[in-house]
Amino acid sequence: MNSWDLFCRVVDNYGDIGVCWRLARQLAVEHRMRVRLWVDDLAAFHRICPEVDPARSDQVCRGVTVGRWTDPFPAAEPADVVVEAFACTLPESYLQAMSARVVKPRWINLEYLSAEQWVEECHGLASPSPRLPLTKHFFFPGFTERTGGVLREHDLESRRRAFVRDEAERGDFWQRLGIPLPAGDEKRLSLFCYRQGRAEDLFSLWQEQAERTTCLVPEGIAGPAIGAFFGQTRAESGRVFHRGNLEVRILPFLEQDEYDRLLWACDCNFVRGEDSFLRGQWAMQPMVWQPYAQEEGVHLHKMEVFLDRYCVGLDGQAAEAVKSLWRAWCQGETVAEAWPAFRVQWGELKRHAARWAEGLVGVGDLAHKLVRFSLNRL
Repeated sequence: MNSWDLFCRVVDNYGDIGVCWRLARQLAVEHRMRVRLWVDDLAAFHRICPEVDPARSDQVCRGVTVGRWTDPFPAAEPADVVVEAFACTLPESYLQAMSARVVKPRWINLEYLSAEQWVEECHGLASPSPRLPLTKHFFFPGFTERTGGVLREHDLESRRRAFVRDEAERGDFWQRLGIPLPAGDEKRLSLFCYRQGRAEDLFSLWQEQAERTTCLVPEGIAGPAIGAFFGQTRAESGRVFHRGNLEVRILPFLEQDEYDRLLWACDCNFVRGEDSFLRGQWAMQPMVWQPYAQEEGVHLHKMEVFLDRYCVGLDGQAAEAVKSLWRAWCQGETVAEAWPAFRVQWGELKRHAARWAEGLVGVGDLAHKLVRFSLNRL
């Protein structure tokens, strides 16, 4: 059985650790690997996995050893496979220990998920170290078979299907969150966004809709917009705000399996970054993505490239509705015109989301491809 070390620096609050934690769990559970996850911010990790104790430097959680990444880095025997997530730069002492091994570890730089065409050409490329007897390989997740694929547990779709078909299970889920069952024509939306999204515009639109709208927001997200719209400075977990036909409920941060259920249970999901972005796709519901902002608008280019791929198969009006809303939302522009057109297309967008997810299965599971990639080189 191979040993794996995954290194993660928390940059995007929950996206980086979200991806790494899902990958670590999958490697340990499905592939029976010995996995150690090094994280520099255990407090952020704790929010999506309450079992992690931020005060402990070494612990085991769900079959994964979790270590605190400190400076100086603690003495540690390098694993057979070392994954440097998102170019986080390995500690120098650990690199020296890697180079001292007779059989050198397989060193992999796990890149961000991208729909850009060039990732096919760069996936798997080797980069020899200029000063150590080590070679790093670049591993690019992506949306084609020639990339590293996408994270997907083997039982994900069976769990989703069982949840949406089981009224009692959905009822138990809402009860755990302290939320009544949906009533009548009520629609439920999850909102996980960065600050540049104008959530107050959405609130203004939703309060005027004929149907009841419940917006579910994790604690600490969209706080300024909630404060400005409802005139409240406190938006802690458990609070409920009303105006017109809109209800906004503040949720605690959910651990990953519960967040998946939230996406499955909602009629539309606003997602961000990478982890929730991909889970929104597996949820098979209409979604709106907000990528992590980068200098010179690089994130907007990444969004456009994904939109070109995602909208294949949508009719003209539905495709334009998706593009218009995503662009306005990501650029911090008003969504007053884009939202109504998007809302009209929900039925078609839900059908398209299911077709997209079914096609996405064919590009391959990232964890499986990563294991195969590593074994081929060991």
